[in-house]
Amino acid sequence: MTSLDPTTAPVDPTTTEAWAELEAHDLALEGSLREWFAADPERAARFTHDAADLHVDLSKNLLTPETMRLLLKLAREVGVEERRDAMFAGAHINTTEDRAVLHTALRRPAGSFPALTVDGQNIDEDVRGTLHRVYEFAEKVRSGEWTGVTGKRIETVVNIGIGGSDLGPVMVYEALKPLAQDGLEARFLSNIDPTDAYETTRGLDPETTLVIVASKTFTTLETLTNARLVRSWLLEGLRESAGLTAEQEKEAVAKHFVAVSTALDKVEEFGIDPQNAFGFWNWVGGRYSVDSAIGTVLATVLGPDVFEEFLAGFHAMDEHFATAPAEQNVPLLMGLLNIWNVNFLEAETHAVLPYSQYLHRFPAYLQQLTMESNGKGVRWDGSLATTETGEVFWGEPGTNGQHAFYQLIHQGTRVIPADFIAFATPDHALVDGEQDVHELFLANFFAQTKALAFGKTAEEVRAEGTEGALIAAREFSGDRPTTSIMAPKLTPSVLGQLIALYEHITFVQGVVWGINSFDQWGVELGKQLAKGLAGAVAGDEEKISAEDASTSGLIRYYREHREG
Repeated sequence: MTSLDPTTAPVDPTTTEAWAELEAHDLALEGSLREWFAADPERAARFTHDAADLHVDLSKNLLTPETMRLLLKLAREVGVEERRDAMFAGAHINTTEDRAVLHTALRRPAGSFPALTVDGQNIDEDVRGTLHRVYEFAEKVRSGEWTGVTGKRIETVVNIGIGGSDLGPVMVYEALKPLAQDGLEARFLSNIDPTDAYETTRGLDPETTLVIVASKTFTTLETLTNARLVRSWLLEGLRESAGLTAEQEKEAVAKHFVAVSTALDKVEEFGIDPQNAFGFWNWVGGRYSVDSAIGTVLATVLGPDVFEEFLAGFHAMDEHFATAPAEQNVPLLMGLLNIWNVNFLEAETHAVLPYSQYLHRFPAYLQQLTMESNGKGVRWDGSLATTETGEVFWGEPGTNGQHAFYQLIHQGTRVIPADFIAFATPDHALVDGEQDVHELFLANFFAQTKALAFGKTAEEVRAEGTEGALIAAREFSGDRPTTSIMAPKLTPSVLGQLIALYEHITFVQGVVWGINSFDQWGVELGKQLAKGLAGAVAGDEEKISAEDASTSGLIRYYREHREG
């Protein structure tokens, strides 16, 4: 166990020697990416590192070897590595909830030595025990041993959750969809908008549908509301198609619903057999939980072998982060680079641009991971943050983004760092005549980072025959920072590595800023107010009048214009 006391007040980064040196370095920094590459033939090699199967090129960022030296000095002065070790060892670094932070334990291989014991709990034994139960259930569904109440095998698994109980599973399913078992698909329901429940169940056969309700406490408003809606849909459908009687309804719910929850009493009250509830622990935050029992839908549709490979990818990146020297530690370097971009280059947003259609939900997944983790203005000891914190993450896949928002990245007035992600081997190799379409796709990937880095000078524009005011319009400044991440292929392992990479990047930034990246108090107020407003929305005039003028006016507008 590390000797670091996790409750110790964070080091104010702005008081460190490294921070002062970085400020001076920023002011004195001269040159451009064109000049830096021309002056240093080894620049690309110097700033390119491998982590597990990921090949990461940082050389097109606005940094020099001195920048990186000072950032690593900052990491040492604020204790990033010590806090990293404390996290892996199970120290209660989630200070506001007095909890360990052990999502990394979810992917430790079976038989890891020494075993991890925290707060008297054999973590490895508990994790592997739960995985074994999940895999047993998954194999029953996949083999057809588990059937619906009428004896038909399951064809669709509907996962009901929200936040980390939805964003992770749906992102991974979309990324690895080609590996789904034939005849078995997943659908995902999260939004409390009734349209989502309607569209998710539309076209499904209740007799062949299995529902996973994912809510640790089994009290999440959106999830439980949607679960009740789907239960009503299922029972009504079974009455019509299979002549289900009232006496058979309890059996039907038990055969068509399982839970990912630790609240066994509430699970049973809903009608789910507690034997078919898979739990996880308070040291797993929702946005860090896709590799826990929250991934039951993935283990079921993709298979336990795929899920094990997925976990192995996470673990490979964990090992890199825990053991690689700082100068080659990719999550550490990328986290520090984000600090440089936010706190010194004044970037406010961060684009993630996967050149893979299967990763189309990856930017949305990262939005919760990064913005719920580090979107805070209070440090872990309750004091106010002394720096800008957090970044707005956003993005779209591939060439779609090129024809939408790349204009702003190329020629806008804001610094927008961007991570480009691509794979050497396509999932589907297609040709257009003699053109390999994946090669055409990757030509765009390579061209964009080149254009953003090196731009196009006025002289180069003139040389192409452009004159007058159009010269400035067609000039590209360059020096737009990008990171390129490549891997041989989008496999379950590589996807796990990518997720873990960004988990650890987020952790590094949180430590530098001194904030607790593992709570989420900011999501609570709106949920509490929504419950209190229910009576007013339903038409209680006294409650409507008690609201502020804007809220009461909007509620009255709703009530006047609601049809049906």
